[in-house]
Amino acid sequence: MLFPGRTTFPLFISSSVRRWLCSRPYFLWILILLLIVSVALQSFAAQLARPSMLTGLLPLGLPPLKNTSTGLHLRSSLAEKLQNGRNGNLDFSNNSSFRNISVKTPHMARFVTKESCHPKIHIVFLKTHKTGSSSVLNILNRFGESRNLTFALPVNKQVQLFYPHFFSAHFVEGFSRTRVKNFHIMCNHMRFRKPEVAKVMPKDTFYFSILRHPVSMMESIFVYYRSIPAFRKVHSLDEFLNTCWKTYSPSKTSNQYAHNVLAFDFGLPNNVDPQDLDQKAGQAIAAIERDFQLVLISDYFEESMVLLKHSLCWSLEDVVSFRLNGRSERTRHKVSPETAEQIKRWNALDWRIYLHFNTTFWTKVDRLIGRQEMKAEVSQLRRLQAELANTCLKGGGAVDPSKIEDSDLKPFQYGAAVIQGYNLNPHLDAQTRRKCQRLVTPELQYTHQLYARQFHLRPQKTGSLSR
Repeated sequence: MLFPGRTTFPLFISSSVRRWLCSRPYFLWILILLLIVSVALQSFAAQLARPSMLTGLLPLGLPPLKNTSTGLHLRSSLAEKLQNGRNGNLDFSNNSSFRNISVKTPHMARFVTKESCHPKIHIVFLKTHKTGSSSVLNILNRFGESRNLTFALPVNKQVQLFYPHFFSAHFVEGFSRTRVKNFHIMCNHMRFRKPEVAKVMPKDTFYFSILRHPVSMMESIFVYYRSIPAFRKVHSLDEFLNTCWKTYSPSKTSNQYAHNVLAFDFGLPNNVDPQDLDQKAGQAIAAIERDFQLVLISDYFEESMVLLKHSLCWSLEDVVSFRLNGRSERTRHKVSPETAEQIKRWNALDWRIYLHFNTTFWTKVDRLIGRQEMKAEVSQLRRLQAELANTCLKGGGAVDPSKIEDSDLKPFQYGAAVIQGYNLNPHLDAQTRRKCQRLVTPELQYTHQLYARQFHLRPQKTGSLSR
């Protein structure tokens, strides 16, 4: 016998069961097999329940998948292909095991499933001066118009939110403290003040802005705002920089353009004692980081648009643009190294702000997208832009205002700058022409068109525009 005594069986097994088991010599192998299967099933179930099942595939030492300081939700182009069903036959949309799982590729690109990355439609863009912000504004205008979103537009058909005054909620057409209205996008020029903006925009609003290297920005400002008191009596930028420490008057109207205008636009003091620079710069940077989830860099415009696309969970087509409010080359002036250093000293606060956010910009790129993925998407964006230029633009590029054939597409001219615009290709079909015209419509005309559409008014002609 295999079992010499009946006492080898557990007491809780009934005598009839024990007699049945003893009558069959192969029952031991069945019990062993059942035990093995039971242990295997329990082990497999435990593995499924462990939250680290997939994280074991990740390289050690990677930063968190979510940047908790910014709350950005990003996705790579690979994720978009997966979500749109364009990557072979892979479809994870109905598989609960893959929902809301974020994985980083070796290139640090994050892809997020459709359930965890939704296009953002509540947006505040702080439009800073001479930073390429007009092109960003056009992107936001087109996105909002095509989706019938509501813009927080200036009252009384203005084109700015009463800049240079600090923003106030009652500057917005249709705002009421007693009647809640859902605004989606705020993007016209203002001097930022977060508590007032928050009265108008929803709590889940995404705040972003854009900076430009203070040296090239100052050269552009000097040409564009040539008539302001600070520049009116000097013959060159060098002459202004040689005398500004003694002659600059911050109290005169529009002189904020001549001194730390980035800080001014963010609602911060722009006239800082050099002895207090370290403290004031630290406070300014902390305030911007507190209020804005993303700060872009105009000097890397395509990279900025790719990062914006990821941040807003938009498509690459949503962030394509042509350069708007750009100057003719003949009104650009090369800045000497000596002049560049003078500009950095004069605009020291802006320079500190720029240096900090230039660093954080590339840190976000490295952590959330990766340089190789960024390079690939920038190439895609440039190809898309080239295709649109070939389709839309007569001559393929910008022209001086005297050569613009449609007066409604002429950009506003100001100061000594020559602001270029575009001519559309003839014989475009109606749908393509509408798409192309949105891409090249200058900001003042576009603002009035949005105002007319939103408030059911007849659009104004270009000649009646004010600024």
